[in-house]
Amino acid sequence: MMAKEIPYKIYLDESEMPTAWYNLRADMKNKPAPLLNPATGQPCTAADLAPVFCEELVKQELDDSTPYFEIPQEIRDFYKMYRPSPLVRAYCLEKKLGTPAKIYYKFEGNNTSGSHKLNSAIAQAYYAKQQGLKGVTTETGAGQWGTALSMACSYFDLDCKVFMVKVSYEQKPFRREVMRTYGASVTPSPSMETAVGRKILEEHPGTTGSLGCAISEAVEKATTSEGYRYVLGSVLNQVLLHQSVIGLETKAALDKYGIKADIIIGCAGGGSNLGGLIAPFMGEKLRGEADYRIIAVEPASCPSLTRGKYAYDFCDTGKVCPLAKMYTLGCDFIPAPNHAGGLRYHGMSSTLSQLYADGLMEATSVTQTKVFEAAEYFARVEGILPAPESSHAIRVAIDEALKCKETGEEKTIVFGLTGTGYFDMVAYEKYNDGQMSDYIPTDEELAESFKKLPQGF
Repeated sequence: MMAKEIPYKIYLDESEMPTAWYNLRADMKNKPAPLLNPATGQPCTAADLAPVFCEELVKQELDDSTPYFEIPQEIRDFYKMYRPSPLVRAYCLEKKLGTPAKIYYKFEGNNTSGSHKLNSAIAQAYYAKQQGLKGVTTETGAGQWGTALSMACSYFDLDCKVFMVKVSYEQKPFRREVMRTYGASVTPSPSMETAVGRKILEEHPGTTGSLGCAISEAVEKATTSEGYRYVLGSVLNQVLLHQSVIGLETKAALDKYGIKADIIIGCAGGGSNLGGLIAPFMGEKLRGEADYRIIAVEPASCPSLTRGKYAYDFCDTGKVCPLAKMYTLGCDFIPAPNHAGGLRYHGMSSTLSQLYADGLMEATSVTQTKVFEAAEYFARVEGILPAPESSHAIRVAIDEALKCKETGEEKTIVFGLTGTGYFDMVAYEKYNDGQMSDYIPTDEELAESFKKLPQGF
């Protein structure tokens, strides 16, 4: 049988690695709405973004018609340290579940940063170095992005200033120390280091912080420090572009064995890994070449796609960034301090938001106790301790496989295992000790947040 011929791990040769990133927006009939300059209400120009982002990244951000961007050779050489990453057939999980479904996961945790974030971090650090900058600033939630960027900056001898969401800074001290080991400075956010941080602390004393807060601080630090630019680990078009290596490798590995996916599942916070994983598959769907069921999975405590408003909103809590049209809970929304720090963002990528609004993908939300139940089940069966973020995709992949068990359908399920959970043991401890709770914002709380959305855009 063909199934017996498929190995547990499908590895591509280095010669089969992507040589260009795929720009999904080029195949979208309905393009994502442009970023707006909050001062003018007009679409952001390259000149508007140049003080904040690297020049080459601005070009990538604003280009929605070029289908492919060549990956510079120096970045491709760096990728070879941990790419191609394996596509794993979850034979053990299938057997344990007793499902006729075929389950595959793309494992992005096989590098020191522990996640997919390095795919974009090395690209953004490369362009900063090419521009002759001294360093970059950024935010991080759970710490995967900050870790990845600190590694990339170390490689290119750039300074790296990280503002880490305060609750994660306290929950994940070892992730913080990895960043410092690679030479980054790490500040809990909101902090007293910036004007916007001081303002947020004054308005929300004792706050545990959010990605929106940390973004505001990082942008202020970049724009007030000579020779620095701000880099972002998710949400932006440029980041989804770099992360397309995930989906391109996944599709190449499936094609190698004549496998056609039916369902593609990814966790969703700002959208970087999900956008990267689905890119070539969604491209086929947009061009009418194939059809797939694509599911975004988000935490019930921060449900931007499933309960948010599709509207223009600030990308950050301090309202210093451009406005983006996206599914949002409101830039002032500070999520409950759940343990999937990388998914605690109030909005969703404009590209993914447009695809969702057009009915080209689905979204669902899950509670964190259900997520950790799936995480531990997966760890015991497949032998990998998954990150809390990744475990959202695991939860829904298991649920879909169990549906196949009921119906007898032999569907092929592909999900993104974005990273490992070895620095998330406080969260696993809370779950194992029965101290983990599920917080879901009420309709009233969200309505209060929606009232503050920018008007007139």
